[in-house]
Amino acid sequence: MAHIVFDNVTLQYPIYNSKNMSLRNQLARIGTGGTLSQESSDIVAVTALNQVNFELRDGDAIGLVGHNGAGKTTLLRAMAGIYKPIAGKVSIEGSTSTIIDLGAGMDPELSGYENILRMGLMLGSSRQQMDARTEDIERFTELGDFLKVPVRTYSSGMVMRLMFAVATSVQPEILLIDEMFSTGDAEFQKKARSRMADLIDAAKIFVFASHDPELIRQFCKRVFRLEHGNLSEIAMTWF
Repeated sequence: MAHIVFDNVTLQYPIYNSKNMSLRNQLARIGTGGTLSQESSDIVAVTALNQVNFELRDGDAIGLVGHNGAGKTTLLRAMAGIYKPIAGKVSIEGSTSTIIDLGAGMDPELSGYENILRMGLMLGSSRQQMDARTEDIERFTELGDFLKVPVRTYSSGMVMRLMFAVATSVQPEILLIDEMFSTGDAEFQKKARSRMADLIDAAKIFVFASHDPELIRQFCKRVFRLEHGNLSEIAMTWF
């Protein structure tokens, strides 16, 4: 069983040396829709999530909407256990996989094969698990012998194929995605969408942050809106 509970969760992060920046420059720099508060003469705290409450169970498919900087990615990272709240409680049951920061752990000086292992370990998989997944990743990327050479020799499209294949090689109970449907050329996008659809169908809980209403309606059953760190559920017909 997969289960996520946010109980009055507040998450903040500080901006240091704020006295050297105007408020306008601070907002431009951090790109956040959260609220700002002055902690001291040179520290400003950004409240990215403000007393957020919700519960997700098996079968929930959530579309997460809001303007740029509203806190969507922050919420996904909190759901993945990457960010810890300063108040409230986050409870998570079930294996979790995120498609948020593609390429975390990639080293351009290493080969494709070496990076498959490196990125997989960064995602929380074991060496044995990544060894078992390598053949599928190899087949999906269609990179062939290029996997034997340093990633710095790849085109941007080849790098994207590798990053996406590794990120989607895990089948979790809880799947968290941040705007991940436009990647690579048209042919690869078709493959990527098919692979993503299979992951979504198999996940017990799915949360998808997106600005695309069509995709939200296609894959999600409920919609959460974030605005200035505050979360509310809205009807699908309103979106």
